Amino acid sequence: MSITANWSYPTSIRFGAGRISEIADACAAAGITKPLLITDRGLASMDITTKTLDLLEAAGLGRAMFSDVDPNPNEKNAEAGVNAYNAGGHDGVVAFGGGSGLDLGKLVAFLAGQTRPLWDFEDVGDWWTRADADAIAPIVAVPTTAGTGSEVGRASVITNSETEQKKIIFHPKFLPAVVICDPELTVGMPGFITAGTGLDAFAHCVEAFCSPHYHPMSQGMSLEGMRLVKEYLPRAFADGTDIEARAHMMSAAIMGATGFQKGLGAIHALSHPIGAIYHTHHGTTNAVCMPAVLQFNKPAIKHLIADAANYLGIAGGFDGFCAYVDDLNASLGIHKTLTELGIADPDIGRIVAGALNDPSTGGNPIEMTKENTTELLLAIV
Repeated sequence: MSITANWSYPTSIRFGAGRISEIADACAAAGITKPLLITDRGLASMDITTKTLDLLEAAGLGRAMFSDVDPNPNEKNAEAGVNAYNAGGHDGVVAFGGGSGLDLGKLVAFLAGQTRPLWDFEDVGDWWTRADADAIAPIVAVPTTAGTGSEVGRASVITNSETEQKKIIFHPKFLPAVVICDPELTVGMPGFITAGTGLDAFAHCVEAFCSPHYHPMSQGMSLEGMRLVKEYLPRAFADGTDIEARAHMMSAAIMGATGFQKGLGAIHALSHPIGAIYHTHHGTTNAVCMPAVLQFNKPAIKHLIADAANYLGIAGGFDGFCAYVDDLNASLGIHKTLTELGIADPDIGRIVAGALNDPSTGGNPIEMTKENTTELLLAIV
């Protein structure tokens, strides 16, 4: 089955196998004549990256790349990226990769023309209005994984390397002008990345669906995103060359990230400090946290999750859904505890403090306190 489409929600999206060939035209549509391609170290030498640089160079757009990007990007990566952008006289960014490359790429495009320091733009109140919106460079986003959905996001998650805290930097113009979703770029993902990123998309959908805030469009999108993950993540994991499954997972990632405008919750509130302190893979950490968080929120979401289970064809209501999540995690090789994930002696107090300070707590269906969050975390250790 060939899936090709052009969407204008939530931004201009060119969706379909082989559409990376349109990268030069996407830059033109965004008004970029001298792009800096930003990606992570692991992708820098891969064929998909080389091919993209070839296409840019052949179109007369240069061949500039910055790849000093950590798996959990930080302010040092951002500073180096801004320096490379300004030194090269670039006028836009091609953010290329998984969540780290996309988040850092968007941040560089945002910061390069600003005069205030990075942390002045944290997602607190109306701090985003401090930015000079006219100085934000255009962005073309090219995801090479299917999970974070950063390609359609209006923020970047950046780790403060000094405090080891993940911070969200927000501005409406973080949203890329053009996105190219080419499932062929995800074919080379190893199984554990396919699993972790796919479960990140699932976590986005589950938490958005359960958030108590009112957003019916997000509700429907999150529910259908769950269905796509249920149907196609096992296929993509079993056969990385299954383009149909890869395409549907890219759609699920977009849906999850668009849907969580409604809110996230305790899964992300916990995984953000865990990832910042112990450098674990974000989507995998979400998957480890999810079963305990579902039980934690049960009093508030039991009937809602039962409705989701019915739509997904899962018998047994809330309990059936939880059993499905356990089975899905197991089938994808996801660990059950933080200890199994490699965190033998987690700093409980520090993680709990980080979780309570995370913006995701505001979307959790049950209020998170020091006491109940500590109990929740101990159930995952």
